[in-house]
Amino acid sequence: MSKPDRTYFEDFEPGMETSFGAYKVTKEEVIEFASKYDPQPFHIDEDAAKSSIFGGLCASGWHTCAMTMRMMVDQMKETGTMSLGSPGVDSIRWVKPVFPGDTLTVTMKVVETRRLNSRPRVGNVRNDYSVHNDKGELVMTFRSNGFFAARSDG
Repeated sequence: MSKPDRTYFEDFEPGMETSFGAYKVTKEEVIEFASKYDPQPFHIDEDAAKSSIFGGLCASGWHTCAMTMRMMVDQMKETGTMSLGSPGVDSIRWVKPVFPGDTLTVTMKVVETRRLNSRPRVGNVRNDYSVHNDKGELVMTFRSNGFFAARSDG
């Protein structure tokens, strides 16, 4: 079976699950991101991080979100997914710290789909995401909504 050229709203079904990505976290990127956006000692200073509750330098939760977003966009490009943006995230949870050297992967599960009444060629897909490190540990979960182009007016 060949891969479809494009993935549209109609291709998402509740219960559908897919895993993707392999993002290698580096110390340099952890420090660079945190220096700009979340300059807490356990994100930017290795010595201070050792005495923190995390026991070592770790990525900001917001950095974990950004790395996950990168994997999501790469997956959408690979599958030709017709994304039209997002109206937002319903919930997010940082379960475990992410450390330099971790490799992150994402699992997406479709929770709900619905056609937008105001835009007949657009649908909303609500997804649950889980992000794991290469040890198989859950590091983050979130539920978000995405707008996707539909093939037809429905």
